[in-house]
Amino acid sequence: MTIRVLVVDDQSMVRAGFRLLLADETDIDVVAEAGNGREAIAQAARFHPDVILMDIRMPELDGLEATRRILGTDTTARILILTTFDLDDYVFEALRAGASGFVLKDDPPEQLLAAVRTVAAGEALLSPAVTTRVIRHFTSARHQAPPAGFSELTAREVEVFELIARGLSNAEIGEELFISDTTVKTHVTRLLQKLSLRDRAQAIVLAYQSGLFEQS
Repeated sequence: MTIRVLVVDDQSMVRAGFRLLLADETDIDVVAEAGNGREAIAQAARFHPDVILMDIRMPELDGLEATRRILGTDTTARILILTTFDLDDYVFEALRAGASGFVLKDDPPEQLLAAVRTVAAGEALLSPAVTTRVIRHFTSARHQAPPAGFSELTAREVEVFELIARGLSNAEIGEELFISDTTVKTHVTRLLQKLSLRDRAQAIVLAYQSGLFEQS
């Protein structure tokens, strides 16, 4: 299955670079480009890409607001935020906006390709460093009420949820709980459905906004 990608960046040379990189991959197809947030919204509505590579700082409408608007009309969209700024504010705002991942533009090409594939597969992409900062930020903030649906989770799903909140991958969760990768995926899918969450990024933010596992 080919992953359809929309590249959004206000610099034409940067867009060309991403297109050149992605063009060599047989499972990835760049279906459109956009130079600002408004163009991104229009192209996303027209082409319905599987993954949107979204720059943050752009004229007319920035990537964060474009992300909010795109996800406001298409909850299945997967947006991977690209930036040169490894700053907390951008990380938190991108996650709040509903982004499924956050990578730096100067990351090695293989990391970007892996990120596209990870997000296209319905997973979230948060590096351990980003996860740590999310935890630190939200544990110092005022907590919200526990999420709707939390009481419906099974004991095993709660265990999986806690390990997701700690930033563990499916493989790591499987090793921790002595269960198969397939079983982990089943638990993750069910708990996301019960909590009405799009992906692991939202699960991590929700867990720490609610203070669910601080005493664990």
